[in-house]
Amino acid sequence: MRKTKPKKRILLPDPKFGEIEVTRFVNNLMLQGKKSIAYSIFYDAIDIVGEKMKSSDQAPLDIWKKALENVTPQIEVKSRRIGGANFQVPTELRPERKVSLSMKNMISFARKRSGRSMAEKLAAEILAAYNNEGGAFKRKEDMHRMAEANKAFAHFRF
Repeated sequence: MRKTKPKKRILLPDPKFGEIEVTRFVNNLMLQGKKSIAYSIFYDAIDIVGEKMKSSDQAPLDIWKKALENVTPQIEVKSRRIGGANFQVPTELRPERKVSLSMKNMISFARKRSGRSMAEKLAAEILAAYNNEGGAFKRKEDMHRMAEANKAFAHFRF
């Protein structure tokens, strides 16, 4: 390759929990550079999750991590043109891409939900993902189903 790979940016841990994953999530949640608003939305959503899951002995941040884990895809299909035909070739995901896909899916499906505030929508999506349901979980299942259906073309992997 001619161009050098861009340097990885070092993310600082978030102020409340001290987690780098939270910062990545907030960066994906942020619109138009409004990071403080994105942080407040995330923290409010975590508080709502804590209120709703009071009976559970887990911390709200652990619930969020489990929800992210539940919507993380392992494989995806990529379109590959071979001899005039397009094949959907299943490929394994890099760990970085797995995490970013799961975060982006959760946020996009939270935005599509009906609710009053973004914090409420995000909390609802987190709880749905924790219980293996909701839009983001369905997207992961669809990805895996597509990869399973096109397993015959796995030898075209590049």
